[in-house]
Amino acid sequence: MSLTKPNQDLRRDLKAAAFTLEEVALDIFSKAQGCKEAEFLVAMEKVSKMHEQADRLKAYADEVKAGQISRIAEQRK
Repeated sequence: MSLTKPNQDLRRDLKAAAFTLEEVALDIFSKAQGCKEAEFLVAMEKVSKMHEQADRLKAYADEVKAGQISRIAEQRK
């Protein structure tokens, strides 16, 4: 089953948001490596939360692909 244009856009946006979160998490990790241990541990908690959210967004994107989540029509303002 092929996706409608709104669902393709939704899936693409979810995957892009997940990628951005992972990219930022990697940047935070890289910068935190030079910090003191306590600061590093705080940063790692944030990185972990970002990865959890990215995983959740990717799972939503998979649900869109499977047809479990659907965008009916784009909202017009």
